[in-house]
Amino acid sequence: MAAPSREEQFLYLISCFRPRLTQVIRVAPVLDCLETLSLPEKERLRAVVAQQGEAQAARELLDAVVRGSHQQGWVQQFVTALQQGGSDVAASYVNPSLSELPSPAEEADNDLCVHLVQLLCRTLVDNLRTLQVANKCLEKGLFLEDDQERIVAKTENYGNKEGARELLSRIIKKKDWFSSFLAVLRETEHGILADELSGNTQEKENKENGTKHPATTDEEMDSEEPLASEEGKGLKQRDEMNDSLASGSIILETSFEDTSVVSEEASLPDASVSCLNESMGQSSATSGDSDEDDRDKRASPEPELILRNYQMEVAKPALNGENVIICLPTGSGKTRVAVYITKEHLDKKRRASEPGKVIVLVNKVPLVEQHFRKEFNPFLKHWYRVTGLSGDSQLKISFPEVVRKNDVIISTAQILENSLLNATKEDEEGVQLSDFSLIVIDECHHTQKEGVYNNIMRRYLKEKMKNNRFRKENKPLIPQPQILGLTASPGVGGAKTPQKAEEHILKICANLDAYRLMTVEEHASQLKDQVKEPYKKFVIADDKKRDPFREKITEVMTEIQTYCQFNPTFEFGTQPYEQWVVKEEKKAAKEEKRKERVCAEHLKKYNDALQINDTIRMIDAYNHLNNFYKEEKSKKTIVNEDDDDEPVASKLAYETDRFLIHLFYAKKKELKALAGKPEYENEKLTQLRNTLMEEFTKTDEARGIIFTKTRQSAFALLQWIQDNTKFEEVGVKAHYLIGAGHNSEFKPMTQNEQREIISKFRAGKVNLLIATTVAEEGLDIKECNIVIRYGLVTNEIAMVQARGRARADESTYVLVASGGSGAVERENVNIFREQMMYKAIRRVQRMPQEAYLNKILSFQMQSIMEKKMKAKRDQLKTYKENPSLITFLCKNCHKVKCSGEDIQVIENMHHVNVKKEFQDLYNIRENKTLQEKHADYQTNGEIICKDCGQAWGTMMVHRGVDLPCLKIRNFVVAFQDKKTSNKIFKKWGELPIKFPVFDYAEHYVSSDED
Repeated sequence: MAAPSREEQFLYLISCFRPRLTQVIRVAPVLDCLETLSLPEKERLRAVVAQQGEAQAARELLDAVVRGSHQQGWVQQFVTALQQGGSDVAASYVNPSLSELPSPAEEADNDLCVHLVQLLCRTLVDNLRTLQVANKCLEKGLFLEDDQERIVAKTENYGNKEGARELLSRIIKKKDWFSSFLAVLRETEHGILADELSGNTQEKENKENGTKHPATTDEEMDSEEPLASEEGKGLKQRDEMNDSLASGSIILETSFEDTSVVSEEASLPDASVSCLNESMGQSSATSGDSDEDDRDKRASPEPELILRNYQMEVAKPALNGENVIICLPTGSGKTRVAVYITKEHLDKKRRASEPGKVIVLVNKVPLVEQHFRKEFNPFLKHWYRVTGLSGDSQLKISFPEVVRKNDVIISTAQILENSLLNATKEDEEGVQLSDFSLIVIDECHHTQKEGVYNNIMRRYLKEKMKNNRFRKENKPLIPQPQILGLTASPGVGGAKTPQKAEEHILKICANLDAYRLMTVEEHASQLKDQVKEPYKKFVIADDKKRDPFREKITEVMTEIQTYCQFNPTFEFGTQPYEQWVVKEEKKAAKEEKRKERVCAEHLKKYNDALQINDTIRMIDAYNHLNNFYKEEKSKKTIVNEDDDDEPVASKLAYETDRFLIHLFYAKKKELKALAGKPEYENEKLTQLRNTLMEEFTKTDEARGIIFTKTRQSAFALLQWIQDNTKFEEVGVKAHYLIGAGHNSEFKPMTQNEQREIISKFRAGKVNLLIATTVAEEGLDIKECNIVIRYGLVTNEIAMVQARGRARADESTYVLVASGGSGAVERENVNIFREQMMYKAIRRVQRMPQEAYLNKILSFQMQSIMEKKMKAKRDQLKTYKENPSLITFLCKNCHKVKCSGEDIQVIENMHHVNVKKEFQDLYNIRENKTLQEKHADYQTNGEIICKDCGQAWGTMMVHRGVDLPCLKIRNFVVAFQDKKTSNKIFKKWGELPIKFPVFDYAEHYVSSDED
């Protein structure tokens, strides 16, 4: 019998060692070096790497190589590609020219080294200086440049730990890597890690004691032979451990690639690399009942993804692929339901060999990290690639690239919206909704009006309408993602009647294209046990007490109004008054009335002081005014350092400034004296102090949140608490929590500062948060004993969200407000609207499905049409008064011929070009069919493009002046904003531009001068 050919040997070796090959091949660099595969096949395999993992891509690469059209030398080409692509271990298995394959003993030793790295993974990841080690590995030939570039990218984009995981996952696939890796660790000052890996515990102990092993010299430490013996010693010491690993009694705790997929070969004896790569992470699954305590000490057990009955009840339609809104109270685990649905969705896609990708949209930056860290990554990292991305992230790769490389992306909605907009531009890279198979929208009640959620969903609805048309025309359909909305309260949108409340709910469902709205029915009792309803109470402050401080400020404001002759009808210190004075300031600025503008600016500061006085302390209101006038004085006068209370009058340039600054300083001492009298202090603060003292003395571990309206009031309340020693005596440790936006005079908190405060609150280092509305929605804040809304009443959604923060047993929800503020009445209205909302939800759920879907379709069409009309109005508003924002291109040759600012209108009908240079662009030819139509003008020729002969319109004579009269249908109109595509209009009236009327006198003078 003839000896087998080289190709036959190669195919036989692949079939024998296929399980191990799939675990040691790095597909991407091999593809770069492989010439035998076509470009489309290479792109397909790269996509498999991104979507299904390295092991699956390696399987398909081997399939492609085996079934490919084999040219001469194809075996050697593949072996060379493996060697050049850094997969030299794989090359040693399939190279028929080798006389000896790796022996079983060598394989066992390698597998054991892999397991050693596995067991010490957490220590390595936590302590490895990744880039330093990677550079040394490249220098020693352990890594290719591709290896180092990937590790650097991972480190820069995701941090040192992720880079370390990438490094370890690559090093274990190299040939004869262990001894060289130990040497690299020692040379980069990671000697302790090298000791851990080599099992040289005696040396470790000597180092800790400041001594060397007596039998080891410095030269021996740096030589290659001792390293080899070190390796053997380490392997020998781990024999017993290896037996345990083989028998499965030790559970592999971590994996280098959180997102890779556990392969079908992972349980085979020669697949230890697979076990390592596929199961590494921060926490992992454990199985079996033995030694649970020991395993807990080694690593945090992977949390189990199990839903409660009520959670499964609302998840079922989504698990069947339907678009749904899940409405569950705050604290009931909505996000956990979304994680479960996400995993089931991706699992189902994978089983069907279909592409699956999920994006989770949030409306606040801190929620990105929270959802990633607490929910999606812990439960999904062993199966899928999960990442979080927000405008606050310092990523150096584009959003489309992030989407391509990950299975689950948690992102702020604005990032997706920006990328969707980029996709419509020729020179920008973006994403499409069809790139995703599931979109999860957190706090989905914001999907309305012009919110970013709704802008995204309108695109979805437009694509849905297109698909309906394509279906009738038998055209290919646009792939559309499944939609999952999450909310604690859809609200009623300010509805005053049950019918309007129902309409609001239906519009939210329509905007999200929800097949149904899910609430808990069957397992309502279990939900009630899970979500604690707090005790609610109102604390009303007496606002009839005399307030001399307020009286003095209103007296000053009246003087200012008299000075500049303002006569508002609004009460001082109210929101309507603030709106009026801001409007007056803008109006005066436009009309260049400095006196009125400056007075309005100062009135706003006094109005702010009144609002501060109504909310917090008089001294805070006084400081607000004093700081403002200090700044005004420093800007507009030369300050006399010996007299802080009086500016130098002669140095004030304007009379208005002299009047306003002198007025404040005339009242300053009196205001300061009144601010220091405790008998006139804010009654609301007294009630707030009593409420806090009562709650913090009831329990040893109290936690609470005070919601207040402004950043300034949050800071001032913190100062008030810190100035009052009684709070410290009962254990109050307070801090404020405010937003990160820069639309306020008060300094915002950074995202890191927010995270730090919330972390301290969870740990108990802070037990009272004084927060603006930033803490109402979504943020994972530990169970509170007390939630106080301090004079802050907005809508029923905010009420439900804030109340949901009181999750501890026997918790309390308190509204502290003044009797005459109307806050209690508004809170009662919110309670009524909440009840109306639940009734409206039930009515919507009980609607016949056909009637429900028809109603949804009607609102969707309405939403799309409203958006189109708004876009048209906005365009009209933008261009109406500025014709220069458009240009006219010849319809035939597409060259720019004139601008909109060259066009004027005669008798609201005839659009003529008045620019002299325009006559050089056309020829006139006779047209005998044109007849005189009016006494004031006549038409006597047709004008055509000099470049291409396209007809543009006619020449007309108006009061003795020859003018080219253009027909809009002969031109292409280009819009400057680039968002609006070029268009051809049939009539001038369709163009959203208001052109000026033809000025005969100006044109006559201009012509005469020429």
